[in-house]
Amino acid sequence: MVLNIKEPIEESFQIIGGNFTQAGEASTRLKHALFELGVDEKIIRRITIATFEAEMNVIIYAAAGRLHYYITPDSITVKIDDMGPGIENIELAMQEGYSTAPDWVRELGWGAGMGLPNMKKNADIFKIDSVVGEGTTVEMVINFP
Repeated sequence: MVLNIKEPIEESFQIIGGNFTQAGEASTRLKHALFELGVDEKIIRRITIATFEAEMNVIIYAAAGRLHYYITPDSITVKIDDMGPGIENIELAMQEGYSTAPDWVRELGWGAGMGLPNMKKNADIFKIDSVVGEGTTVEMVINFP
């Protein structure tokens, strides 16, 4: 599947840490845009899961962040930058079920340790870079087969 678009489509969303009422806004808007473009529902589901997990990580851990997407005829790239504490051990953080979420976040039903693994599982290309005390950047590419 190749999208019939003449110019790449891109948009950015600001995400405020701790603002759970904003959770899902960016992924929902992106999902609607992809439906309008005629992207296959299975691909939309993968993208929506990955971007929602990214939004939640910013809301849970960071002071603020930005989610930016870039759609070309054959793929979408989603990049998330945050101003958070950074990740001390990325290898450990990538393990399903590992979480550093505080108890109050877990009491809200979040912080199960599936965010980063779900992002990686739903992306064709997954890159993560983190600096302790500065923040984290995740870049995901999902191809349109």
